[in-house]
Amino acid sequence: MNQFSYFYTNQAEKFAFYRIPKTLFTDERFIKLSTEAKVLYGLILDRIGLSRANGLMDSLNRVYIYFTLDEIMACFHCAREKSNKLMAELDARGIGLIETKRKGMGKPNIIYVKDFAF
Repeated sequence: MNQFSYFYTNQAEKFAFYRIPKTLFTDERFIKLSTEAKVLYGLILDRIGLSRANGLMDSLNRVYIYFTLDEIMACFHCAREKSNKLMAELDARGIGLIETKRKGMGKPNIIYVKDFAF
């Protein structure tokens, strides 16, 4: 068994965190979305800031990201089938929180992230 230490004062601030919108857990629209897909959406949102800073925008000024299945597999320690399933929950086959554009020729797909807040 691991012997973890306690937190003291403001030690928690030494960590980096992924932000996952609470709405994904409280809004009825997302009730069928798996917890893993919600976490993946949080990871995807984390990449938006980097993409914007690096100028990854299309001709309509929509920010996009790259997040390959191999990267998802590494993050979740899962097989390709599972990473495909998680992406399917988020894209048009599922709830529609992301839109994937295939680039082909061995290039990674472009992923547009949808904003569900009104």
